[in-house]
Amino acid sequence: MNTMGILGPRGTHSEEAAMKLNGILPEPVKIEIFSEIFEVLNAVEDGRVDSGFVPVENSLEGAINITLDTLAGSDKMIVVREVIVPIKNYLMTKPETNLTGIKRIYSHAQPISQCRNYLRANFSGAELCAVQSTARAAEIVSESGQDEGAAAICTESAGKICGLVTRAEEIQDNPANCTRFFEVRRKDEVLQTDNAGDKVLIVCRIDGSRPGALCEVLEEFSSRKVNMTRIESRPARTQLGEYIFFFDLEISDNIFSVKDSVASVRKKSIMLKNLGTFPVIRFDV
Repeated sequence: MNTMGILGPRGTHSEEAAMKLNGILPEPVKIEIFSEIFEVLNAVEDGRVDSGFVPVENSLEGAINITLDTLAGSDKMIVVREVIVPIKNYLMTKPETNLTGIKRIYSHAQPISQCRNYLRANFSGAELCAVQSTARAAEIVSESGQDEGAAAICTESAGKICGLVTRAEEIQDNPANCTRFFEVRRKDEVLQTDNAGDKVLIVCRIDGSRPGALCEVLEEFSSRKVNMTRIESRPARTQLGEYIFFFDLEISDNIFSVKDSVASVRKKSIMLKNLGTFPVIRFDV
């Protein structure tokens, strides 16, 4: 059975999304837990797992930088699937905890930001404590003393695993909150075809010191009517002020225009990598 690495511990949004994906795969995979996104991707690179399933962007809080930076810096990995999953956050405590006595609320930094309006309205005096994952937040609360007044923002499954109870459900500020995940594999194990998907992901570095360089790149897509669904910039890690750019390009029935535009952008770039052609799977709320 193939293996898929994900961010743990058990009960994270990553695990919930991976389980949804696993339920529709023709051949289910064995899920292996890692403590950090970087470790998941390293395990893919060195062959400890067959694939990695990692978050890349949240609709409210933006890009997951470690995922983008690691993919950009690797010559061994490629994206084979994008999965979009709705994100639901729950406020959970130990059964004996009184809501009026909550002093500290634990979660990953992103869910804390996703729920800031709820927290401001209901727990303005509580200390917000960012930890490595929502599942770890649930663990911390389950291990806390009765007088600590601890609560977690986590998935419902993480809370139940740790014996917590739900005090408020779906507390995210925007009900349309969702996260994009990439399934990543090693390049040498993936057979790429020209039209095997809905999107192409490229990353390139251009000469930022030359006026109009980015505009010229964008014009290559626009002039061929290639729909760019996302652009993201990250530091090139060469010197201050230099950047790399990620472009999500929609294929539709336009594969030849996409290929032509990418070939032209390559000529205008200091570096360009094709990080994959892949399908997009969206799970409804």
